[in-house]
Amino acid sequence: MKYLLKLYITGDSPRSQRAIANLMRICDQELSNQYELKIIDVLEQPDVAENEKIMVTPTLIKQLPPPLQRIIGDMSKTELVLLGLDIDN
Repeated sequence: MKYLLKLYITGDSPRSQRAIANLMRICDQELSNQYELKIIDVLEQPDVAENEKIMVTPTLIKQLPPPLQRIIGDMSKTELVLLGLDIDN
């Protein structure tokens, strides 16, 4: 099963960097090579963020597998991220 994940961040802020690092660690540990992660900076691509109705960053959207899920925050609470991704730990 392949996961398609999109992480929306705002610039190169410490919060954005923390979210990227935490999410990469979780994906590497739990999903091995079964994921595709796209990182979208809302400052560089505001139209994409607007289309997805992104109000807060960081926001992670799990597009595949269904159902679509949104996780907001710096991804530091591993259990909540796994729950949002529907991964049994």
